[in-house]
Amino acid sequence: MKIEKYFIEEGMKQANIEYYLKNKFDRAGFSHIEIQRTPLGTRIIVFANKPGLVIGKSGRIIKEITDEIKEKFKLENPMLDVKEVENPFLDAQVVADRIAKSIERGAFYKKVVNWYLSEIMKAGAIGVEIKVGGKLGGERGRFQKFKEGYIKHSGYYADNILDRGMAKATVKLGIIGVQVKIMKTMPEDLATRIIEEEKPIEGEIEVGEEKPKVEKPEKKKVEKKKAIKKKAEPKKKVEKKKPTTKKRVVTEKVKTKPKKEKTKKESGKVENKRTKKTKR
Repeated sequence: MKIEKYFIEEGMKQANIEYYLKNKFDRAGFSHIEIQRTPLGTRIIVFANKPGLVIGKSGRIIKEITDEIKEKFKLENPMLDVKEVENPFLDAQVVADRIAKSIERGAFYKKVVNWYLSEIMKAGAIGVEIKVGGKLGGERGRFQKFKEGYIKHSGYYADNILDRGMAKATVKLGIIGVQVKIMKTMPEDLATRIIEEEKPIEGEIEVGEEKPKVEKPEKKKVEKKKAIKKKAEPKKKVEKKKPTTKKRVVTEKVKTKPKKEKTKKESGKVENKRTKKTKR
């Protein structure tokens, strides 16, 4: 029982130190800590996005915090070291803190989360999962999950490779929790499978390789002579016969009115007029 109690107490002490340093270096983009036991004392490595805010002018802040840790947690000769986070988009804790702060400022959570998803995948991650829960809008609390890429949820790779981060955002309606999981490297089992599948099968031609040229059999000389004769003979001109078209003669019939025959009375009147003129 004594050994079990020792490990539990050490774990509790490490968690309390991390919580204390997180509150102190919140503005510096605190990520996590690593505690190493050495013969000279306990070495605490602090990972932060902005190490300048952790160190302070001429190391004044680090000296103050080492003295506080020594008195509060009763550590023998503690030594604080600071390391900069290489890529903040691949650190789950930094991303979770940034999302929480942006929600506190009044940004819409969906827009913020989708932007961070795209940026994390561009940074070189294999998979991302972000969970947002709480009073996102309205009286009832809600829970929403955003995922992209491949992620392991359990097993050896989930415990050792998967990077996790949690943060809280305090809003007027209540508290909103943010949980981030980032898969940085591909598991070995999957990597070997992908390599085996990508290997070309025997007989298949890989992309970029030229197809082997097949030599065509030579044609017989007789066929060549025939082709030469065909080319030499001039083509006969075929006279095209013009199509004969019969002209249609259109005859228009002009209707003429028939002459009226003079009656006896009219002929007699005309004769009388003539005789009168002669007499005069």
